[in-house]
Amino acid sequence: MNLLTVEGLHARYGSAEVLHGIEFEVPVDAVTVILGANGAGKTTILRSICGMVRTSGRVSFDGRDITGMGTDRIARLGVAHVPQGRGTFGDLTVEENLRIGGYATTAAVTERAIEQWYNFFPRLRERRRQLAAGLSGGEQQMLAIARALVARPRLLLLDEPSLGLAPRITQEVFAALGRIKQETGTTILVVEQNAHLALEIGTSAVLVDSGRVVAQRPAADFAQDESVRRAYLGY
Repeated sequence: MNLLTVEGLHARYGSAEVLHGIEFEVPVDAVTVILGANGAGKTTILRSICGMVRTSGRVSFDGRDITGMGTDRIARLGVAHVPQGRGTFGDLTVEENLRIGGYATTAAVTERAIEQWYNFFPRLRERRRQLAAGLSGGEQQMLAIARALVARPRLLLLDEPSLGLAPRITQEVFAALGRIKQETGTTILVVEQNAHLALEIGTSAVLVDSGRVVAQRPAADFAQDESVRRAYLGY
């Protein structure tokens, strides 16, 4: 069963078309990885799903057509987006950032969710009163992920979670994503340049080139296909 289905998706910025009939599926309870070179259109795919870009085609979430819906309505249906660069509010504390994540839920649900993610990311609990701007890059990424999860989404979209992080911290972040999928059942769609690491936690992968889907296969198939790795993934 698929939680998200993208069919014939075109997207443009002004007069420039970036996506040319993208089609792929995200199974329920899976970690689906979008791979491709810089400029392939990966970020635009996530922005299109969230209703942030002019599109045509069809995006279905849990069988419901969400094409053209506003970002707020899409979020309330259960889609959370962690953008490239994390997007935390630097002049707010860690806890204030987390409370913003629960804007669409009740206070009691938000409190329970914040406690859950403090337990999951103990460093955030230690820094709960600290301004987000003073966190390390890895801590800011953890905060961005936790803030998105406070809303208890069914689908978590992540754009380049390893961007700007040291290799050791990147491994910590991806290990956390694997645990999130296992422990909460949240379906994850992640755009990532570090193809090797992403494929280790992915169950399926979508390969994008110049705004078009080249292939969608189980993640292990891409990891083992040397010709694909050399041509598209750079390792």
